[in-house]
Amino acid sequence: MSTFPKSCNPFDDDDDDFKPVKWNEGEEPPREGPDRQRYLQQEVMRLSKSTLDSTNNSLSLIYESEHVGVATSEELVRQGEVLKRTERMVDKMDQDLKTSQKHINSIKSVFGGFVNYFKAKPQDIKPEQNGASQYQGSNRLKEALSVSKEQESKYQETHPNLRKLENSDFSSSGTSSNNPSQSDHYPRNQHLRAYHQKIDSNLDDMSSGLGRLKNLALGLQTEIDDQDEILNRLTGKVDTLDINIKSTDKRIKQEL
Repeated sequence: MSTFPKSCNPFDDDDDDFKPVKWNEGEEPPREGPDRQRYLQQEVMRLSKSTLDSTNNSLSLIYESEHVGVATSEELVRQGEVLKRTERMVDKMDQDLKTSQKHINSIKSVFGGFVNYFKAKPQDIKPEQNGASQYQGSNRLKEALSVSKEQESKYQETHPNLRKLENSDFSSSGTSSNNPSQSDHYPRNQHLRAYHQKIDSNLDDMSSGLGRLKNLALGLQTEIDDQDEILNRLTGKVDTLDINIKSTDKRIKQEL
C-alpha cells in the first residue's frame, strides 16, 4: 500500500497539468496508489469549484436584492413627495375656507363687514416655486441610496449569462488577480490558488453587500416612520376640513 510522508502535501505541487477535471461519481474511488492521489486532487478541485459557484450565486442574489431595495426606496421617496404635496393642498384649502367664512360674516351685517374691513387679512399660502423644497426623504435613506446606486454596475455584471462566461474563462485560464501581500496564504498550485483567491474576494464583496442592504433596510424604516407621521397629520387635517366644509355649507344655506 502506497503511503505519503506526513510532511508531504499532494495538493501543493505546482503542476500545469493539474486542472479541474469532472470526476465520474458513479466510479468507485481508488483506494491506493497514484490514482488515489489523482482522485483526491480532483475532489479538492471539484469542492473548490462548487464553493466558488455557491459564493457567486450568493453574491448575485445580494446585488439583485440591493437593486430591488434601491427601486423600492426611490418609489417610497416619490410617495413621500405626493404626501407632502397633498398636505400642502389641504392646508391651502383650509386657509381658503377660513377666508370664505369671513366673507360670509361680512354679508350677514354691515357692521360685521365694517369690522372685518379693518381686521388683518389672513396670510395666503403662496404656491411653491418649481423645484423649490423638493422632497428628498430621510437623510438616512438618502445616504444608503447614494452608496447602493454606485453598485448598479455590479448588478449588471452578475447576470447569470455573464457570470457563466466569467467562470468559464476563469477555469480555463486558472489565473486570477494576485495580491502579493496575501500570496503566502494560498496553495501553491495556480488553479487551486485562483479558486481560493476568488472565493475570498466574493466573501469580502458579500460582507460589504450585506452591510449596504442593512443600511437600506434601516433607511427604509426611517422613511416609513416619517411618512406615518405625515399620514397621521393629514388624516387629522382632512377630518377638520370636512367638518368646516359642512359647517360653512350649512351657514350658506341658512343665509339663502
